[in-house]
Amino acid sequence: MTLQPSRLHQLIRFLREELLIPKESIAVALRQGESTPNLFSMVLWQYGLVTLEQLEQIFDWLETASN
Repeated sequence: MTLQPSRLHQLIRFLREELLIPKESIAVALRQGESTPNLFSMVLWQYGLVTLEQLEQIFDWLETASN
């Protein structure tokens, strides 16, 4: 699934409002995943910015948002 800019914006809103991920953490992941925005969620997890449970919630959100 390709993350279009509008979808990425919605995902960031979900991360901030629902999962309460700090904007600084999101900024780190955005910088690290700049060349591969489709892996943004995995970058968050790899850098320890979200838990495995939160990663599952992100994947669930992505699945639901794509329908």
